[in-house]
Amino acid sequence: MDAKVVWKSGLGFDGTADSGFTLPLGGYNEKGSQNDGFRPVELLAIGLAGCTAMDVISILEKKCLQVTAFEVTVHAIRAEEHPKVFTQAELFFRITGKDIDSKSVERAIELSSTKYCPASAMLGKAFPITTRYEIIEG
Repeated sequence: MDAKVVWKSGLGFDGTADSGFTLPLGGYNEKGSQNDGFRPVELLAIGLAGCTAMDVISILEKKCLQVTAFEVTVHAIRAEEHPKVFTQAELFFRITGKDIDSKSVERAIELSSTKYCPASAMLGKAFPITTRYEIIEG
């Protein structure tokens, strides 16, 4: 995989990768940067959530479960001092659907965490990642 960022101005960049999509990166500093895009560290959290979400929803759909809504939230704690790395994170899965059984959800999350999600595998070597879930009937 290849990726690059191209400077626009201040702390603003456009990021691209092999997929061809463009993503704005931005920041804020006292020199008047525009604050016009994602912070790079935010993308690490989004990447973690997206990676595991794609795994889990794929597994739940293969089990023919009737999922009507699905989201994954990441709550990451960062160190107080620079470089302000993540020190821990919690993934919260909210699954809405009809007759969703908890064992299937737990197994899907486990498979993503231990076998399929490269973001979890990489980031989990740097800090602990915990998971929890909620099933909403509807």
